[in-house]
Amino acid sequence: MNKLESLREMSVVVADTGDMGSIEAFKPTDSTTNPTLILKASQMEAYKDLVEEAITWGKKAGAKPGQVTDRLAVNFGAALTKIVPGRVSTEVDADLSFDTAATVEKAHGLIAAYKERGVERERILIKIASTWEGIQAACALQRGGIDCNLTLLFSLAQAVACADAKAFLISPFVGRILDWHVKAGGGPYTAETDPGVVSVRQIYAYYKSYDIKTVVMGASFRNIGEIEALAGCDRLTISPQLLAELAKTDGAMTRKLDAKAPGQPPQPLKLDEKAFRWALNEDAMATEKLSDGIRLFAKDLASLRKSVAERLAG
Repeated sequence: MNKLESLREMSVVVADTGDMGSIEAFKPTDSTTNPTLILKASQMEAYKDLVEEAITWGKKAGAKPGQVTDRLAVNFGAALTKIVPGRVSTEVDADLSFDTAATVEKAHGLIAAYKERGVERERILIKIASTWEGIQAACALQRGGIDCNLTLLFSLAQAVACADAKAFLISPFVGRILDWHVKAGGGPYTAETDPGVVSVRQIYAYYKSYDIKTVVMGASFRNIGEIEALAGCDRLTISPQLLAELAKTDGAMTRKLDAKAPGQPPQPLKLDEKAFRWALNEDAMATEKLSDGIRLFAKDLASLRKSVAERLAG
């Protein structure tokens, strides 16, 4: 048995990529994408047909670049649903992260576009940044039967607000938390003391101890040590590079997270908007990484739109 096989016995494995070749190779249950991954995949020769279809449609429809990038994201997502048996996450535009109404509208548009391709909403997760506005959008979408994946999550306060919104799934980031602490002069860290691992374990303990149904999916890993330290988490979304490393490493993993014995949880939190914003403000790491993540996704989305605009005009 290799470590990837062992991990699959205790956690649902999700591919953190838009590269369908990698997904076919590692056979994850779900797949998740973001503007950065779609941008990279759209530049690969293997997916030329998906890009060309969106461009051709855009020219015929007189569509704006943003509409074409939405179609491109759905093209990739629809293709991914033919490979993975579970869910595909499609991200709402990062520049809508502070606009609840626009996020809800965009999500409905994406679900409608998937339905046109014969993909029902039960196969899709709408991926939204864990801002206050994004979490409120998820609350409205969940009430309407559209399941959401709350991403760019770095703190317990964000996780609790997502639980209150009854989000289907959260993606607490591990590696980016580690990056911040290392840059701030922290460490050296082991897998057990890694601040990203500690954060996800805390959220997991909170959810399981208080019978919160929202799925916890650890994300943004820097090494397989972080993955091993979270073995047993509901889901883990992993890059192709780390999936390959796990598949090449022999041996069984030890379960580190167990819903039946989740550990001592933090005290229950009561969060209205004011309390949420204050808690986030008091957490410098979470504040900085949330803003930084939105900026990075927005930058790659802008690059994708620019490429599409050039193709539309060409």
